[in-house]
Amino acid sequence: MSKVGDSIRDARNAKGMSQKQLGKKLGVSEGFINEIESGKKVINEKFMERIGKVLGGSVQNMSSMFQNIAYEEEKSQPAPKAKTPEKVNDVWNDAFGSVIKTIGIYGYDLNKTIGTKQLPVISKKVEGFNPEKVLFIKIENDDLMGFRICKDDVAFANLTNEIENNAICLIDYNDTRVIRQIKRLDNNKLLLISNKISLKTETVSHKDIKVIAKLNRVEFQI
Repeated sequence: MSKVGDSIRDARNAKGMSQKQLGKKLGVSEGFINEIESGKKVINEKFMERIGKVLGGSVQNMSSMFQNIAYEEEKSQPAPKAKTPEKVNDVWNDAFGSVIKTIGIYGYDLNKTIGTKQLPVISKKVEGFNPEKVLFIKIENDDLMGFRICKDDVAFANLTNEIENNAICLIDYNDTRVIRQIKRLDNNKLLLISNKISLKTETVSHKDIKVIAKLNRVEFQI
């Protein structure tokens, strides 16, 4: 569960509204609301504002949540000695820097950042991963439209070379870099799945692909 998802669920329950009812008011499915509340989907600020309006403005946005985390972290530290104003600013910068991680957004080539996003660092992890092994990937096509992953969406991912059954990954395949769902068929064979207009599968051997990163969740565009 994510803190954002927990907040949305609590606010929805406080309004006596079901996931289906909330989804209907927002123009999305009940399953989509469930994915948001369970932390499987990340939503952007505009959609957060829409949810807040439907639920009476009782949902916190991302930035305030980050600030609360930083505040709790700072409160747990021993009281510092009196410092000059300049040094006090340095202390606050260090405190926020220890709980907020700026993460790059990349295209499939991973050559250079095309933007950044911030996520909290909790127990030295970002969403349970090493902070140096996470990134955002901007989706470049509609190959996985059937999985509700569309062009210009942004996916949170972790760098890995491991082949995980049923995972959606950025891979090198046939001298190009693509995103596919991977299913294990046996110890040597894999099924690569795309779903643009219709479901398409390709059977390959383990040595035919190289996993670059695993996608964990997607921020969609409204």
